[in-house]
Amino acid sequence: MQRGSIAFRLFWLSAGWLIVTLVATAFLLTELYSQALDRDLSESLDFHIASLVGQTLSSESPASPDLALADARFARPTSGWYWQIRSETGAILNLSPSLVGTILPELTGAFGAGGVRRGVIMDAYDQRLSAAERQILLAGTGRISILVTGNLSDLESQAAAFRGQAIIVLGVVALILAAMSAMLTRFALRPIERLREAVEAVREGERPTVEGEFPQEISPLADEVNELLRSNTQIIERARNQVGNLAHGLKTPLAVLRNEADADTSLLGRTVMTETENMSRIVSTYLDKARLAARSSVVGKRSDTAAVLARLGRVMAKINKACDVATVVDEATPWFRGDESDLEEMVGNLLDNGCKWARTSVRLSAGPDGARRVRIVIDDDGPGLSQEDAEKVLRRGVRLDEKTPGSGLGLDIVKELVDVYGGSLTLTPSEMGGLKATLLLPAARSGTRA
Repeated sequence: MQRGSIAFRLFWLSAGWLIVTLVATAFLLTELYSQALDRDLSESLDFHIASLVGQTLSSESPASPDLALADARFARPTSGWYWQIRSETGAILNLSPSLVGTILPELTGAFGAGGVRRGVIMDAYDQRLSAAERQILLAGTGRISILVTGNLSDLESQAAAFRGQAIIVLGVVALILAAMSAMLTRFALRPIERLREAVEAVREGERPTVEGEFPQEISPLADEVNELLRSNTQIIERARNQVGNLAHGLKTPLAVLRNEADADTSLLGRTVMTETENMSRIVSTYLDKARLAARSSVVGKRSDTAAVLARLGRVMAKINKACDVATVVDEATPWFRGDESDLEEMVGNLLDNGCKWARTSVRLSAGPDGARRVRIVIDDDGPGLSQEDAEKVLRRGVRLDEKTPGSGLGLDIVKELVDVYGGSLTLTPSEMGGLKATLLLPAARSGTRA
């Protein structure tokens, strides 16, 4: 899942929303739980007040020691669960056993419906208490108030513990959902990966068209790629035909002019002969360029490097019998990702130059070079070139020795073909004493003779 990919964006977008949602859910659940505890506490306080009111009304006096609540928390000192009965003048009439050496502060505010008022107070031990107070009228005693409290700090601790547990549980759920999101993202984007593999198979020459079963959202894209490949092939074929027609159309008139000028020894004849030769060279140059431009759009081609080099080595050895041509190809040499005729032209031109300049021997070797490249090297034992001369001969039409047969375009064609395929050509001194020409070309993903 690489940074910037669709899978990366989908995963982190879903993970981000998932985290925000689960965090909000944790706090929402905690708030609902806190509200439920508050309601439960309020109901408990109302129940205890009603119990005390009933006991007070049925007892002889609100100060009777028989007044008590069944809840054991009211008997445990400093529990935060207290009850207290106060007279209208503020005198303490009775206390719960949990109130040890202290009394509760009075609540402020008006009594609401049912004669009850509520609030939050602090006890002598700095505990927050939720309090409910009710006033009743007793015959012979007058108006009294019954105050009952529950420990609010305990409830807050329970809510905090619940929040921590909720965050842990939801965190585990988030991890599970994140893993599920990653798997779903990979599964959902798998058709795009299959389409990429199918297109790469076409580019590598393993398939003529994009093949495979794709979802209805991607299937039109595969069809458009196939249509583009078909249209591209037709355009290239049409361009090659037009280049061939142009070559034949120009060669005949130029040949006639050269023949006529060759028979004329006048100044005009010599001028026409010179200019027609220049025209032939220019036409040949631009026809080569047009042919190379057409080849640059060819996809789905691959060639057996070892077979091509072995064949070229045998041919050059027969043509140049005075030169020993040795061919050494590594078994791990990958196939060339391109047209076989282009590989023959590149290696053939370099090998031909090597045989022309070599004293006694030329060595043709090939092997893999790093990730997805094939290395082809032509060494000779000729006079070699200086670095400055090596740079010059790679320029169009430059020749260092006009006496050697040739147009000077061989290396230019090699260089242009190398550029078309995104490779490189370097000329350096050879260990054999002459020149070393090194070709680095793209390698096919796989290649078999099947």
